[in-house]
Amino acid sequence: MTTSSKRVGAAAADTVRPVRIAVLASGTGSILEALLADGLPVAVVVTDRACRAESVARQAGLPTELVARSEFGRGFDRDGYTTALVGALSRHAVGLIVMAGYGTVLGGAIHDAYPGRILNTHPSLLPAFKGWRAVEEALEAGANETGCTVHVASLEVDDGPVLAQERVKILPTDTPAALHERIKAVERRLYPATIRLVLSEIEAGRLAARAGR
Repeated sequence: MTTSSKRVGAAAADTVRPVRIAVLASGTGSILEALLADGLPVAVVVTDRACRAESVARQAGLPTELVARSEFGRGFDRDGYTTALVGALSRHAVGLIVMAGYGTVLGGAIHDAYPGRILNTHPSLLPAFKGWRAVEEALEAGANETGCTVHVASLEVDDGPVLAQERVKILPTDTPAALHERIKAVERRLYPATIRLVLSEIEAGRLAARAGR
């Protein structure tokens, strides 16, 4: 390699930037803690209400954005809220959105801004037991097992391509709290590992092909 080609290669390497992650959270921040413990490149944490996740982010030296949701009834302007959220995200040059117990279902603007780049985790083996009562419904149905699913978020709640799943056996003595805690233990391991695979796809330029399936 000549000196000039070395310089070109070095310049190209300098222009490659790691993908920055935005974490959307609404609760205790336990998923956020798992992502940070794994060393993922989280650039900002966005919340829709005051919550412990904000403190977790600040303790880690991360910027936070509060896009507060003031209306929880039928009058909620989902599209307007989503547009405001996308505006907050745009200030941080992020390339991947990771939902971590985010309590607001979002409108189409975020999917237009980050197509195929919004990840979510759910406490069931999707497509079984969608929605907020997934753990309770698995117990009520008398299922022998449930689990954790990591998937690409879409406009349809708890839908979109499944990226990873892991089964969790349901014990005869399980309560919703006990079962949910065992699912969370899987989630804290499966979610960061899956996010790393998605980051590698983005960097290799393969994400568009997967998202378009």
